[in-house]
Amino acid sequence: MIYGGFEIKSFEAGHGLWHARIQRADQTPVVIDGISFPTLEIGFAWNDPDAAIADAMALIDRFPQRYGTVTNSAHA
Repeated sequence: MIYGGFEIKSFEAGHGLWHARIQRADQTPVVIDGISFPTLEIGFAWNDPDAAIADAMALIDRFPQRYGTVTNSAHA
């Protein structure tokens, strides 16, 4: 799924433990405080994939408040 310019993928990390991985939809790294991340993994385990995706969406919504600007590495 694409949300806010990011691709979100849920995956089962263990039996019944769902996590989410996010990366920019244009495949460029996310740069936070000068550090480049090709993908970000959400650190919580949820009991279903929809909950993992909802948490990833909430994290994406907080990017501007928490980090100021999340930039493309070509512009960093």
